[in-house]
Amino acid sequence: TVGVFQLESQGMRDTLRKMRCGSIEEITALISLYRPGPMDNIDTFVDCKFGRKPVDTLHPSLEAVLKETYGVIVYQEQVMQIAQILAGYSLGEADLLRRAMGKKKKEEMDLQKIRFVDGARQKNVPEEQSGSIFELVAKFAGYGFNKSHAAAYALIAYQTAWLKANTPVEFLAASMSLDISNTDKLAVFHQDARRFGITVRAPDVNRSGADFEVENGEVLYALGAVRNVGLEAMKHLVSVREEGGPFRDIFDFVERVDPKQVNKRAIENLARAGAFDSFHKNRAQILASSDVLIAHSQSIAADRQGGQHALFGGDPAAGRPRLKKTEPWNQVDLLDEELAAVGFYLTGHPLEDMVGMLRRKRTAMLTEVIPQAEAGMEAFRMCGVVRRRQERASQSGERFAFVSLSDPTGEYEVLFPPEALRKCREVLEPGKSVAIKVRAKARDGEVRFFGDDAEPIEKAIENVVAGLRVHLSPSATEVDALRKRLEPAVSQKGGEISFIAAIGGGREVELKLPGRYTLDASLRGALKTAPGVALLEDV
Repeated sequence: TVGVFQLESQGMRDTLRKMRCGSIEEITALISLYRPGPMDNIDTFVDCKFGRKPVDTLHPSLEAVLKETYGVIVYQEQVMQIAQILAGYSLGEADLLRRAMGKKKKEEMDLQKIRFVDGARQKNVPEEQSGSIFELVAKFAGYGFNKSHAAAYALIAYQTAWLKANTPVEFLAASMSLDISNTDKLAVFHQDARRFGITVRAPDVNRSGADFEVENGEVLYALGAVRNVGLEAMKHLVSVREEGGPFRDIFDFVERVDPKQVNKRAIENLARAGAFDSFHKNRAQILASSDVLIAHSQSIAADRQGGQHALFGGDPAAGRPRLKKTEPWNQVDLLDEELAAVGFYLTGHPLEDMVGMLRRKRTAMLTEVIPQAEAGMEAFRMCGVVRRRQERASQSGERFAFVSLSDPTGEYEVLFPPEALRKCREVLEPGKSVAIKVRAKARDGEVRFFGDDAEPIEKAIENVVAGLRVHLSPSATEVDALRKRLEPAVSQKGGEISFIAAIGGGREVELKLPGRYTLDASLRGALKTAPGVALLEDV
């Protein structure tokens, strides 16, 4: 129910799993109960619904009033009906009782109790029973919700749920546009998209709109959702593109947009997010040359405003500056920069290249763990990049932590109790890649994780593979450049690396490099993005 009106918070989703609402009436009750005060009665409601507890309607005459909510007083209207049926109140008197109970004025409540008990006596209800019912009703009435309001909310909740079920891609795009400036919410929507098999394409200055849009059954990530670019600036960018056609290259882009709107920081973050990849894949080069690009953009804008023509006539390329020579980011750095610009991993994950090695250590991904946990398994070895850690104190003063992690298949939260937290607090720092041992508990359709231990991912995969084969494409010519990428990974331990190159006639030659190397995610990312590398193979 992510994105569904009134039902999208994590707590509400957890409660929905427990309640398993089967009607609009139950959604109405859930919306009324999920608030401070009545929330304590959710478990009673659920247990009575599924027959784990008997339904107590307080008095046989009240069965019709309380049957719908399994004996739990949920609505203000129920308070009024109880007073009418059990104690003979008129509708006006019942409304005054409701107001008195809401104000909790003792003098007024004492008078109302006398009236309630007297009225109930006339209907042959014993004073002791009617008095206890009055006290119970008074307790619930203090936070009872107006059913007509709750029903209106429930109807909108149903309508938005219908839209999500029947037009999921369009619903997702619209929901993300509504929360375009809330990175945390966008991350939740992105994970929900993966859960439903919906593709979310990276931002692209030649395809994306300022808001989230749908194209060919996929969501195009909004330019306006990139951090620190400005929604109005992105609307300007889109209008320029619609007027003059797609941007041909990075210079065509900066020459056409207004530098007062699409400024240096916007260019940098668009580059980090990959929005220029369709015509310039070296994101690092654009970032390194942002000062040159914005200066050129300002110069062109000044000429345009002054009605001047370019010094070199009709050839715009002749007056363009040179971009700084810059090595492309390796995969790890690229994803880190993307994370900084978008707020979450959009086009890949830092641990993707390590999945094979992690599996050799019997490490499972989130999407594999969930069904196994629901089937009754408890002990798992998992992995992830630490997104955030929230520490809290128990009643005894000991610290425990909720740790959010991200693996290549999704995000999840692990509760580390005090003993486990003391043991591995230093490892659980945001941004670090870790392997963890967890216990999974499945209940009411939800799986919760409890951490027992954690260690750096590099230690977890140590000595898992003996070496790495780097398969080169036929066009690969710069072996020395590849060796330079290997230099930071030289180690006394680690594994061996060899290059595999085709020599014609279906034959290959293997060149084994001297020394040993740390075969971590950083090295794999550097090799994976290197020109001429076709495939990495663990040995």
